[in-house]
Parts: sequence; C-alpha cells; structure tokens
Amino acid sequence: MAVGNEQYLWWQSGIIYQVYPRSFQDSDGDGIGDLNGIKQRLEYLQWLGVDAIWISPIYPSPMADFGYDISDYTGIHELFGTMADFDDLLQEVHARGMKMILDLVPNHTSNKHPWFLESRSSKDNPKRDWYIWEDAKPDGSEPNNWLAMFGGSGWEWDEKTEQYYYHAFLKEQPDLNWRNPDVQKAMFDVMRFWLDKGVDGFRVDVMWHMIKDEKLRDNPPNPDYKPEMATYEKLIPAYSTDQPEIHHIVQEMRKVVDAYKERVIIGEIYLPIHKLVTYYGKNGNGAHLPFNFMLLNLPWNAQKIGAHINEYEGALPEGGWPNWVLGNHDKSRIGTRIGIEEARVAAMLLLTLRGTPTMYYGDEIGMTDVTIPEDEIQDPQGLNMPGLNLSRDPARTPMQWNTSNNAGFTNGTPWLRVADNYTNLNVETEQQDKESALELYKQLIQLRKAEQALSIGEYIPVQTEGDLLAYRREHENTNLLIVLNLGDKDTMFTPEHATLKGQIILDTNLKRRTEQVNDKLEVRANEGVIVRLKG
Repeated sequence: MAVGNEQYLWWQSGIIYQVYPRSFQDSDGDGIGDLNGIKQRLEYLQWLGVDAIWISPIYPSPMADFGYDISDYTGIHELFGTMADFDDLLQEVHARGMKMILDLVPNHTSNKHPWFLESRSSKDNPKRDWYIWEDAKPDGSEPNNWLAMFGGSGWEWDEKTEQYYYHAFLKEQPDLNWRNPDVQKAMFDVMRFWLDKGVDGFRVDVMWHMIKDEKLRDNPPNPDYKPEMATYEKLIPAYSTDQPEIHHIVQEMRKVVDAYKERVIIGEIYLPIHKLVTYYGKNGNGAHLPFNFMLLNLPWNAQKIGAHINEYEGALPEGGWPNWVLGNHDKSRIGTRIGIEEARVAAMLLLTLRGTPTMYYGDEIGMTDVTIPEDEIQDPQGLNMPGLNLSRDPARTPMQWNTSNNAGFTNGTPWLRVADNYTNLNVETEQQDKESALELYKQLIQLRKAEQALSIGEYIPVQTEGDLLAYRREHENTNLLIVLNLGDKDTMFTPEHATLKGQIILDTNLKRRTEQVNDKLEVRANEGVIVRLKG
C-alpha cells in the first residue's frame, strides 16, 4: 500500500490471525486439527477479512510441549499431514490473497532431535558445543541457580557424559548454544528452506531467551515473588534472558529474510516497553514487529491502558511500526480475563489502535476459557506445577464452527473438550446474527480496511478521566474519534478544548450507526464508539 511518498507493507496495514493447528479444524477424524482442516476453513478467514495466518508449530515433534519441542525443523508432523499438504495449503493461502507466517522455535530443540542425540553421545562429539553443557559444581550441584519456565531447575544431569545441560523450558527441550556459529548457520538454513517454499515470514518463539550470560552468573531473587506465582518467578532472569548479544543474532536473522521480498520477522518478547523496543534494532535492522503484549498483561483499567499506549508510542524508535496482541495460546482468553461485554470493547481497541493487530482464533466469536478437569490436563506447564492453575489448555480448546457434534471441529473425539456453550457461540450461528461478536469483528475489520486513518493513520491521544479511554486517528482529511468506556456505568464524554461534532460510524453493540453527535457524547457501560468528526 503506497500512501503519499511512504510505502506500507502488508504486515503494517494488514491483520494477523493466529491458528493453533491442533484446535482449528480436524479433517481426518483423529480429534486433532491438521493442515487440510486449515485449508477447508480458508474461505471463512477470507470472508472475515484477515490478511495473514500465523500457524503455531507443525513440525515433527515428540509433543512434550505440543510442538514446541522440534525433532526436525524441515518436516511436517504426521498428525498435521504431509509436506504435500503444506505446499497445497500455502498455495491456497496465496491464491486467496493472504500471507502465511510460520512459528520458528530457534531457542531449543527436542531432546530427540538428531543434533542433540549427537551432542549427548560424547564430550568430544563435533556437535557437543551446539548445546549448553557445563560441569557440576564441586559439591555435585547445578552450575548455577537458573530455573526452568515449566518448573524446577533449568539444569538436567546427563549420566553418560557426566555434565549438566541447560533447558529454559522442559528437560525434553534442551537450549541451543547460539554463541556457536555452526548453530547460527544451521538455523539460518532452516529459515531459507521455508522462505524458498514461499512462506511470508516467521514468528520467532521466545526470542529474548536465545543468548545466555557467558559467565553463567546466578539470577537474583525476585523481591516481589508470591507463593501463588509460577516457581520460575522466584528469580529475576537477569542473566538467562535478554542479553546484549541477542541483538546481533536478530540482525542476522533479519538479513536472511531481507534477501527475500516482503518477508517479516515477529519476535515473541515478554519484556517491559523500554527493553522491548530495542528489538527493532539500530536503524530498524532488527525484528519488524517485536510482539507488544501490553493488552495481555495490563488490568482492564482505562487510565493505565491509556498511559501505557502513550508510553509505547513515545518509546518507538524512528520507523518502528507498532503492533498489538489481545490473545494467544499461552494466556487466558480475553472474554474470560475481562468479561464478554468488555471483550467487545477490547476488540474495538485492538482494531483501532495504530499498528498491526494480531487476533487469536475464536476470540472473534467470543470464545472463553473451558474448564479442563484435572485428570484431562495435557499442558506440561499445568502438569509440572500442580495447584497453581497454570495450565494453558483452557485457552486452546477446539474452534466452534457450528451446532453439530463437537462444534463441527471433528468427527472423532476432540483432543481437548469443546466448550458447553458451542451451540450458541459458533461461527455459523453468529454469521446470521447482526449483533453478534463475529459481526462486530467483521465490521471493525471492514472499517479498518476502508479507512486509511485506522490502518496507517496517526495516533493522537485525547485526555479523559475515570473509565473512559479516547484517542483520534487521522489521515489526510479524515479524523476519527474512538471513545471506549471500560467501566460498568454510562458516562458522558465532553472534550475540554475542542468542539465535538460528527456521526457515529460504528459502536460495539451495533445499534448506534448514523447517530449524530453534537458537543457531548453519551458512552454507555462497556461500550465503544467510533465517530467521524466533521470540520
């Protein structure tokens, strides 16, 4: 998209939609979603209006962490289909004018990956230094105090070679040694394999973990730790994550994708804003989109969200393009976190802020977390830290397509139980309901595509108090005002230093379109409105 003298690429003006493949659509009756299932649903995604599909891992894997433990970076797990199925899906995605982003997991492999099997075979194996091996301390204890994200120590003792290896997640997920040039070359070759096939970019898993402190210094204790928190949070990961050398690695990854036309790198990075923005790189030579998870983690409070939006906008480096995420496969669904009515306001927030929005499958129909009985939990994060309610299964349940058995997801037994509310909350039913959550998403996406003020326009904060959050989006002669009421009481919005005259062009309840606005605007409880300003 060219605007004036500026060129906006698809990943700037477009909308990304995350597909968790196990749960999207099963085509063969085994209860697990697959590539052909995604292909069957591309018509829906095209109808919805998303521009790019990000697919969580589909590579061969023992599935200790549901695909984030990879045993072959250039293959397809038989659960999801074949490489021919992948090629067909990619071709169909492109034929429909959409893009495909793959999950890349470069921080760690499976302990069944041939690289690790070689590395583990002996201390003098050429691949020994592909992973992080260390001697025990004189008393036999771990090399340092680093903890694993999924509970327990980050170090695993290997009896055969009598050393520890480091794993930031499960012991079945040994971390690669990214200080080794051979590791870098091998992973860059993996990227080229998929880029040569035509994928449009990568979402890079746990990018901020990829380099560790060379001296392996102990992490300091976290003074804010509470017993209900994950055990990993007992320490501040000062030396096991976000090391200065990571930025060189990200720059090298960027060089790989820059050798191809209009490909994107998105970084998964859970860091404060001032650290997050450093991943754009110097002069914009880092990640195109370091994922901004602010809306996943902040309380549903207008003043706090407004302050963080402004902090983020102010911290962006020159040329840095913003992005926003409302839900993903690691966090409780937005409808559960803040409420069903509030989730509609959150949808308007996501799709009217400046920057690339990423949607999570099912959020558009109002899916909420599904209670998974203890004996059905599959997520290792939940299994390894019982009693802390840390399983991610509730936000990964099957997509709800229609009122048929298993919500149209599978003819077999679904790998996770389907929500009880699927007979009301499903795509087919909501496509017929002119006031449904899906209709709201559809209209927001259509409006975003029709109005350059929303897709690429400037962001201008508007001062508010209490439960109101307001901002303007401007482009050329278009001036749109977005007012969101994050509270449960009707509120009057009256701008302090400007006249308010215009027309409502969309509201979250889909009932006020064409309503004229003069001087003041009543914003009902848990409601958002978009006003086209006049003059």
